[in-house]
Amino acid sequence: MDKYFCNPCGYTYDPEKGDPEHGIKPGTAFEDLPDDWVCPVCGIDKSMFMRCIENYN
Repeated sequence: MDKYFCNPCGYTYDPEKGDPEHGIKPGTAFEDLPDDWVCPVCGIDKSMFMRCIENYN
């Protein structure tokens, strides 16, 4: 599962960790987050998140 980062503040959503403080269980893919989920740091909606690109050397 891919990690996603919040473009405005830099928070990274890691699906392996989830967001338990906001009811998101570990193992929840970013695509499966509820539509009303927001960044736990800055409160922006998930449309502002970008998929993390791994370094492919």
